[in-house]
Amino acid sequence: MGSNSVVLPIAIYLAIGITGLSLLALVGFGIRNLTYGKVEPLTMGAIAVPFVVLGILFIAMPTAAEAGIMTLIIMFALSLLGLVYTGVKNLIW
Repeated sequence: MGSNSVVLPIAIYLAIGITGLSLLALVGFGIRNLTYGKVEPLTMGAIAVPFVVLGILFIAMPTAAEAGIMTLIIMFALSLLGLVYTGVKNLIW
């Protein structure tokens, strides 16, 4: 049991580090593809929406956990509105 108390924090920090490196690579390749013209700026903007919402809520709310949950709820609501909009648009046009 004693070895678990040493390994667990190291594993958590490694997982966080790998996640951070993955996000940095994702941003780097996204910027590269944007500069090469392989992706439209509107698409990149749509991908940035959850991060912007999270950033705003992170500043406005007392804890990061609450900001994350509210971001999830808002993004679910926006997804639902988008699905309803496209469904209604296809019925009308």
